[in-house]
Amino acid sequence: MVLDEKSNKVKHLSQHLMCPVTGISYDEPAPNSFSFNSPYGACPKCNGLGTVPEIDELENLLNIITTQSPSSIDLGLVDGEWFGAVLSSGFDSVVNEKANKLKWPKGPSKYNLAIALELPLFKPSRFQIELDDRTIDTEAMLIAVGNGSSYGGGMRVCPEASITDGFFDVMVLNPITKIEFIKVFPKVYTGEHINHPEVNIYRTKKIQINSVAVAYADGERIGALPISAECVRGAGLTWKN
Repeated sequence: MVLDEKSNKVKHLSQHLMCPVTGISYDEPAPNSFSFNSPYGACPKCNGLGTVPEIDELENLLNIITTQSPSSIDLGLVDGEWFGAVLSSGFDSVVNEKANKLKWPKGPSKYNLAIALELPLFKPSRFQIELDDRTIDTEAMLIAVGNGSSYGGGMRVCPEASITDGFFDVMVLNPITKIEFIKVFPKVYTGEHINHPEVNIYRTKKIQINSVAVAYADGERIGALPISAECVRGAGLTWKN
């Protein structure tokens, strides 16, 4: 600290990078001050990890699992593979194939980009669908077999499906124009798309689908059609928060 004779003001001179207002001083910067692998200079809240573990939430979930009895739910079984939400074939499977090949962007934006890339080229396929009470031979843009009501980040493709009733809800989107598809697609997030005249809903315990197409279940590739699936009542257990 030095007194300036001309201005009669105190000046702070420091070798430790001191702030003259707060009086806080810092050491000379070093490489480990900026390293996520070193506790030196790391954020005291996240310890340099960039995220803060939600211990309270984890403890709450563990408490629910250890103190409450689980509830049974239905699961879908397709060619030996279990799924909890939706089995599908048609346009969304084509989009999944494209999205899995894209390295950028990440997250939901990848799916939206894949839609934009595939929609101009997409053509409906002919499907043979065997249900409990009928056989359907039709051209369609999308077949969705819902054990649960939604998939793909909140798309309620089978909004009335229940995971406790022992049935699949089967949504069939008949061929529509590309412009009409763009108009209808946003409604899938609210489930209002089922009111469109080219959307049909069926209920069944078992289903067989055949076409020149591939199938996905809960985002995982099942493989080329034909496929057979069954709603197995009470096959899974879950806990309610």
